[in-house]
Amino acid sequence: MKPAPQKYRTTNWKTSNEALKSRGSLLIWLDPAMTWHSQPSGKRGRSQTFSDEAMQFCLSIKCLFNLPLRQAMGMTQSLLHLAGLDWQVPDYSTVSRRQKTLQVAIGAVPTTTGLHLLVDSTGIKMLGEGEWKTKKHGADYRRQWRKVHLGIDASTLEIRAMEVTDNSVGDAPVLPALLSQISADERIASVSGDGAYDTKGCHEAIALRAAHAIIPTRKNAKPWKANRCGADARNDILRTTTRVGRAIWKRWSGYHRRSLVETKMRCFKLLGERVMARDFDRQVAELQVRAAVLNRFTRRGTPITVPVL
Repeated sequence: MKPAPQKYRTTNWKTSNEALKSRGSLLIWLDPAMTWHSQPSGKRGRSQTFSDEAMQFCLSIKCLFNLPLRQAMGMTQSLLHLAGLDWQVPDYSTVSRRQKTLQVAIGAVPTTTGLHLLVDSTGIKMLGEGEWKTKKHGADYRRQWRKVHLGIDASTLEIRAMEVTDNSVGDAPVLPALLSQISADERIASVSGDGAYDTKGCHEAIALRAAHAIIPTRKNAKPWKANRCGADARNDILRTTTRVGRAIWKRWSGYHRRSLVETKMRCFKLLGERVMARDFDRQVAELQVRAAVLNRFTRRGTPITVPVL
């Protein structure tokens, strides 16, 4: 018989409940001290009127309520009016133009005891009919997707690294780019991923950051020659799984924490199953704004659960 599933209980119901309620407040997005108007750049030509922070605020409102740009600008104007701010609201065409080159700030709190990074990817639909229409009448044209690669902190559940590619790019080639987004001053304790990251390039990138790789080997895996960085650590995983089994290794190594990043993927898709933008650069900015929104929600507070013995 299969063992009974582990039961958990939440130890901070009161603070978690207050955090969930505060996520619905519009005041957490509007900071009267933010730099709304852009400062002179000192370069030739006309200076920008609105700052990147103002552009990100407008796009955050658009993302939160899944609004077209014109309606999002109207809602932004009403929020500023209710807050008693006489700031000028940018035109929707200005926001659309600035979105292409916007540097989105994804705020996160760095760790001091070592970052346990969990990586995975998911697809966000860009073009294509709905599921009901496809099942009933078939697809008129091929669907297109954008692939979102995320790296989250296992302790705080904040998104620490993010890359957006098309659906033809695999998971393994993107891992070095994810690790490069973590500051060199911050120590990475471990990197957890599924079997798709069991490649020489991934293990080498992890070893160069002096991190511990928690990646299961593939079923037909063979030992690697020890002439490449990270090969010894990967061969140790192979020997351990061969001797004690994959299930025991996953439990010993803490591999099952990787399910947290899959939960974050689900939260990511709750903000929208598809992207509205059609240009790739604007799609990247739109998806980065979603990551910034999720991190803001996470910092409000999350449930703390412990197993029931």
